[in-house]
Parts: sequence; C-alpha cells; structure tokens
Amino acid sequence: MNTSVLPAQVVTRHMLSSRLDIYYPEIIQLPTPRVQHELNQAVNQQVHQMIHDSGYNDPPRDTTLTGGYEMKNNQRTILSLMNRLYYYSGGAHGMTVQETLTMNINTGQIYTLSDLFKPGSSYEATLNRIIEAQIKTRDLDLLNPFTGITKNQKWYIADKSLVLFFDLYELQAYVYGFTYFPISVYDLQSIIREDGPLGEMIY
Repeated sequence: MNTSVLPAQVVTRHMLSSRLDIYYPEIIQLPTPRVQHELNQAVNQQVHQMIHDSGYNDPPRDTTLTGGYEMKNNQRTILSLMNRLYYYSGGAHGMTVQETLTMNINTGQIYTLSDLFKPGSSYEATLNRIIEAQIKTRDLDLLNPFTGITKNQKWYIADKSLVLFFDLYELQAYVYGFTYFPISVYDLQSIIREDGPLGEMIY
C-alpha cells in the first residue's frame, strides 16, 4: 500500500462568459501525465455536465450560473472534491447542485461507493442502518420517509469520515439545504477494503 501523504497540487481555473461565472479545480504536477490528464478530464466532464443539466443552453437562454468547488480530502493519494453550481432561471429562488469525485492520484482510479467496501459485505444495509439512527438521533424533519441509499448515492471522503449526502428536496425541505450524514471510518472498519480509499485513511 502506498503510504505517501503528499497532497495533490491543485490550482483554480475560471470559466467566465455570458450569464456564467464558475471556478473549478485543475490538478497539476502529478508524476504520471496520463493520470493527470484523465483526472482533469473527469473533472471537466462533470462540470460541463452540471452546466448542461442546469438548462443554461435551453431557450429562452436566461439561466444564470455561478459555481465553485471544495477540496474535501487531499492526503495519502486520495483526492476527494466537490463541484457546486448555483443556477437561477426566475422565480422565488434558484437551485444549487453538488457533485463529487473521489480519485487516486497515483493510479487514476475514480471510485464508486461500492469500491470502498469488501465484496459481499452488504454495505448498503450497514449504511442504511447508520443513516436511520442519525435521522432519529438528530430528529430530522423529513419530507418523506427514508427508504435507503440509492444506486447513484452521492458521497465524499473527508479525512477519517465517509459523508453521504442528499440533494435539495431529496430528503428535506429547501430551507434545510443539503442533508449530510458523516460516518466515521472506524464505524465501518469491519467492511471497508484495506486497499480502498477508506482503508488508506486508517491502515
């Protein structure tokens, strides 16, 4: 296992045009140019997909966009980042969307949620139980009952935590914003892959 703790070098790029003002990350100075290119391509594809999904280019072309990003984890070869975009097309308020990428800066692998856990570990049931317990403990006001994480569940890594989150209106009313469920890696230690990104945080 690679125990390097050197963080990835990331610079901020600016995309500016009519009705659009977005800052996004670019990874630089990786030792393998191919990995660097592939990871930056994934970031760019995600940002442009978010722009497309906002309706920015749809008639009557009056949607305005602003955006930025956050580094959630940048250690031990694991880079986890969040791209955020706010768009407004009229009405009482705009909408904010968030997408994440978690990647290995050595291999270029971009992880899915299942990549974090041992095969056959029934990680979904474990995560659902933890979320249900947090909902009860935190007395969250839900729009609809929680029925479990989805196939395309959003998540990121933040140091020694796995954070699952839900979009606006997905679990709670707009006024509450995004709903986050931080889970300590130690609560998942029995099912995480030692050679996966969560394993990198504790082994």
